[in-house]
Amino acid sequence: MKVLGIDPGTAACGYGIVQESGGRLRATCHGWWRTTRAERPEQRLLTIFTGVQELIAAHAPDAVALEESYVGADARIALSVGQARGAVLVAASSAGVACAEYAPATVKQSVCGYGRADKEQVGKMVKAILSLDEVPAPNHAADALAVAICHALAPPLMRVAR
Repeated sequence: MKVLGIDPGTAACGYGIVQESGGRLRATCHGWWRTTRAERPEQRLLTIFTGVQELIAAHAPDAVALEESYVGADARIALSVGQARGAVLVAASSAGVACAEYAPATVKQSVCGYGRADKEQVGKMVKAILSLDEVPAPNHAADALAVAICHALAPPLMRVAR
């Protein structure tokens, strides 16, 4: 199974691809798309949409896994993250790739064994699980790989239910 994980955001949107084979996980690629406030909102979303399309075309993942939005005190941030998630969902759907969404605490629990792990802990565990030489940078890429790991390790019935 090959999973494209996404840590959605309009200013910084992380991605990571994980392949599971024979019970082993390895990272295929990871990185992030960065946009600025100077860009128009539709251009920022197009950057994410196009990036996801290109990754799907190049790597043919079996699934796209996204981190669900965390709605904090700032509604504007929640709206912008929701728009980025929408761009990812539409790009995946247009390519015929199924999507799954996981709460941040579920991702952290899956990767770290603790649902309230901080970003540093997540990065270190992603490095260990994927046998990487260093912690993926920036943390958006590490978070995206964590989402992909979460989906790849999810029991088959849980993946079907999503």
